[in-house]
This record gives sequence, C-alpha cells and structure tokens, in this order.
Amino acid sequence: MAGAMDAPPRPIATPCIKVCVVDGESGLCLGCYRTLQEVAGWQKLGEAERATIMAELPERRSRIRPEKLAMF
Repeated sequence: MAGAMDAPPRPIATPCIKVCVVDGESGLCLGCYRTLQEVAGWQKLGEAERATIMAELPERRSRIRPEKLAMF
C-alpha cells in the first residue's frame, strides 16, 4: 500500500494550448474550444467526462468563424 502512495499523480489530459480568449458568439475558447464552465471545472471532471469533451472539440471548431481563428 505504501508504494501506491509514493507514486506521483497522473497528469490530467487537457486540450489547453495557452491561448485563453473566449469568443463572444460561440462561447468557446479560441485556443481549446471549451466553454468557460468546462475550463473552470476541468480538474473536477472524471477522466471519462474529459475524454467525451475532448472528442467533441474538433467539431466545435466549426462553430467559430474562420477569421477569428486566423488570429492564432
């Protein structure tokens, strides 16, 4: 049991690319395509919930006008 306690915690997977700008139209971050609620609560979500959101991110990109994405 002590060996398991010594292991460092696994890093939390995140789509963050350190471009934290929220698009007012879509409500999505222009860097990672998450909502503010998702960004704020990311650490509290379970692995399955984070995986589900991450799987949705490529489709979410289409909800942001291309000229806004061209800035980054």
